[in-house]
Amino acid sequence: MSPRVLISDALSPAAIQIFKDRGVEVDFQPSLGKDKDKLAAAIDGFDGLAIRSASKVTAKLLEKAHGLKVIGRAGIGVDNVDIPAATARGIIVMNTPFGNSITTAEHAITLMLALARQIPEADASTRAGKWEKNKFLGVEIFGKTLGVIGCGNIGSIVADRAIGLKMKVIAYDPYLSAERALHLGVEKVELDELLRRADFITLHTPSTEKTRNIINAESLAAAKKGVRLINCARGELIDEAALIEALKSGHVAGAAIDVFREEPATQSPLFAAPNVICTPHLGASTMEAQENVALQVAEQMSDYLLRGAITNAVNFPSITAEEAPKLKPFIELAEKLGSFAGQLTETGIKQVRITYEGEVAQMNTKALTSAAVAGLLRPMLQDVNVVSAPIVAKDRGIVVEETRRDAEGDYDSLITVTVVTDRQTRSVSGTVYADGRPRIVDIKGIRIDAEFGPSMLYVTNQDKPGFVGRFATLLAEAGINIATFHLGRESLGGNAIALVEVDGAVPPEVLAKVHEIPNVQQVKPLMF
Repeated sequence: MSPRVLISDALSPAAIQIFKDRGVEVDFQPSLGKDKDKLAAAIDGFDGLAIRSASKVTAKLLEKAHGLKVIGRAGIGVDNVDIPAATARGIIVMNTPFGNSITTAEHAITLMLALARQIPEADASTRAGKWEKNKFLGVEIFGKTLGVIGCGNIGSIVADRAIGLKMKVIAYDPYLSAERALHLGVEKVELDELLRRADFITLHTPSTEKTRNIINAESLAAAKKGVRLINCARGELIDEAALIEALKSGHVAGAAIDVFREEPATQSPLFAAPNVICTPHLGASTMEAQENVALQVAEQMSDYLLRGAITNAVNFPSITAEEAPKLKPFIELAEKLGSFAGQLTETGIKQVRITYEGEVAQMNTKALTSAAVAGLLRPMLQDVNVVSAPIVAKDRGIVVEETRRDAEGDYDSLITVTVVTDRQTRSVSGTVYADGRPRIVDIKGIRIDAEFGPSMLYVTNQDKPGFVGRFATLLAEAGINIATFHLGRESLGGNAIALVEVDGAVPPEVLAKVHEIPNVQQVKPLMF
């Protein structure tokens, strides 16, 4: 059955055709994004949801979206998607961070030039029949200092264009390396220095707890007198009331605002403030950008739904289309190894160590780790999934560690999951053979070779004669068929394990009888 995608905002015909050409069934209803009730009524049963900014994907909406696997945002901002709610439900959320980068950067440069020369006011005055040549005395940008707050994808393009205009560019970005700054030709500075030195400041950072109101009364007071401010990023970055006061006092010479705290911004106190240019979130509004992000989101969503490839996800590691087929059996292995450990763990987990050896160590281990942690936590928490697992583990104080190393034993690839609790440390290892089927090959240091079955019994015992016969007879008398039987031991007469696949669940009273067999230490039913 072909995957189904609902498009609830306007998307180009070319993007819709990409879905269809790739074999994805499309329901194009661009008016749904403006009506949350209609969208909620329509969402059930779709594998994917393609949106722009109009559709609001709330936790309440997602409760109606049974079977939804991916949300694709044609654009960079995902403020209109409840990421934690989507993550908790195992829904991949993708954006298209590069499709409108040039367009947004160009708009910031355009606003900076318009602000420097008071173009909108001069245009309105001239159209009104005035000739106020002396009134609109502007400033050159040549030789001025541009402060870029957030020198990522868009900010770096703005910096490049500004350098081409012979400006001095300084940048504040905690994630900007010295090497990258040198490559871009910008000077990396702290925020207080940027505020003190910049003639123009442009914002290009997402809205986070650390960046909200990064431009406030305090930072504006610290800014250079006569500074001009441009915001094409997010309205939440600026304390609008503080900016208005700074504009009125003349400390800030002007501001160009493309984004607002409340959008659509049909009313805003900024509209009445002096020396302000306002545009209706035009950063991505060019024909090229709109087409680019639409095509990109269609490609990304199709790749995920058809091939398992994950690109530009904001809540899960990326998996390329080339990686996906190779990674799939190892994701299954990692999840089942985690599940094995999780079903045997009865106390609080302190730490999870996941070791990758050989060829698997060269793969996308972040995705594998997410799968292992999901398998580990699911027996206790039920609704955890590969998308939500890392966040759930972090929230519960579980330390997750990854180690990669060359092959050291008999296997080309080996994954080992080690779980540390207050009482014990338990390890289990597995690999994928040439047939693509995951196998468990080591439990607590005891060699074994077994496939994962839907219903299994894990038994630990002392290696003494008679166990196998008594165990098999007991299950036979209970009418339980043994599908596979795998044994391993530390040494002759030492600790031993049995991993047995059975046809169907084993009743508690039968488990109790198994536990009564001489030398049996533990018996545990497992489900995969």
